[in-house]
This record gives sequence, C-alpha cells and structure tokens, in this order.
Amino acid sequence: MITREFGLIGYPLSHSFSQKYFTSKFEKEGIDDAVFHAFSIPSINDLPEVLRNHQLLKGFAITIPYKREVIPFLHYTSTEVKKMKACNCVQIKNGQLFGHNTDATGFERSFVKLLKPYHQKALILGTGGASSAVEFALQKIHMPYKFVSRTKDETSGVLSYEDLDDLLLEEYKVVINCTPLGTYPKIDEAPDIPYQFLTDQHYLFDLVYNPATTKFLARGEEAGSSIQNGYEMLVLQAEENWRIWNI
Repeated sequence: MITREFGLIGYPLSHSFSQKYFTSKFEKEGIDDAVFHAFSIPSINDLPEVLRNHQLLKGFAITIPYKREVIPFLHYTSTEVKKMKACNCVQIKNGQLFGHNTDATGFERSFVKLLKPYHQKALILGTGGASSAVEFALQKIHMPYKFVSRTKDETSGVLSYEDLDDLLLEEYKVVINCTPLGTYPKIDEAPDIPYQFLTDQHYLFDLVYNPATTKFLARGEEAGSSIQNGYEMLVLQAEENWRIWNI
C-alpha cells in the first residue's frame, strides 16, 4: 500500500533522472510503500494544485526552470537556499514546505575528486540556478572563479564568451558548464569557448549527464583535459534529498 509520495517538479521533464533513479532505488531496497512522480508543470503557479492532488507527498525535487521560482512558495528556507537564492529539494512536514539545496553538496563531493594542485581558478559557464550551487561550493573550498555569460556585465564582473582567450584559459584551468547546452537530444550544441586553448592541465566539469560525454567534454578529452559529467553529482544530491525527506 502506497503511504508516501515523492516527486520532481520541472518543465519539460522528457528525461527525468530522478524518477528512474528513485523507482529503481525503491525496487532494489524493497521500499514498497512509496512512489515517485514526475510533475511536468508549465508554470510554477501550478504547484499548489499538485500539492492538493497529492496529499501523501512527503517531499519533492526541483529542476529547471523552477529552482529560483519555487522560493516564494516555501514556508522555511535553509541557510544555503537563502545564500544561493536557489532551491532543489523540498521537504513537506505538517503541510509546511521546507526548502533545501543539495546541488552544492552533490557537486562538491563529485568535483573535488579530480582536482590537481594546478587547478587553482575556475570559469563558471552560465548564471542560472545551477550555477549558484557551483558558486557556493567553490566558495566553500576557497577556489576563485569568474562567471561567463552571453552578455558581459562589468558591474558584477561577468565575462562574455568573447572575452575568453588563451591568456584567460591559461589562468583559469577549471571550466564548469552550468548551461543545458549539449543535453540530449541537442547533442551537437556546446558552450562557445575557445577549445583550441585547452591542455592536459585543464579540468572540464559538465553538469549535463545525458549524453555521458557531451560535445563540451569530448573537446576537452581530445585536448587531454580531465573531464567529469554530472551523473555522480545527481546521484549524490538524490541521496541527500532522500536523507532530508526521511528526517
């Protein structure tokens, strides 16, 4: 008998890692009182209806494009959410929504494994909700960074892709893709960085996990760079979500 529901909020959800992961987890671990739903909602304003229709919901994850938009619906937010202004995990207790961010934890645990002494500074590609978690983790491990976006913003220090050259990539040997570019089915897309300046001392991390080797990572691999996709990060944050939902 189902007594607990969990889910993922996002739009669109054509490739839900979370639903596959938790459905498999429930089967492997003999958890037969829980079910995991994918709630593909075209507007965050549809969230209250989801909550009304699923009274057994104990928690849900949030993905693109609602990691920031969900915050006004929360009753309580963690210190991490307040700082990042992004939430990817909600625990429901007594009808109250408690917001957390486990992306930063998942990213940090996965990211640090391949770090070398010469990986001193990072470029963060993209300025969306996912980039906030990466920024939080880099601050925690004391790694200087700069954001890169399509539009330069001198006031906040955000670089444009046109600013990237050989000198900058020689200084910033870590490049982290926080954009959805390259995600299946648009596997031919990639961030517009000067790949010709990558070396075997660079480290490319892509939050995208499908495909396993994006065009961004493939170009890095060709240059001998260290590469890592977002799959392990997702597994780590999913397990952290599960821990929070069961507190």
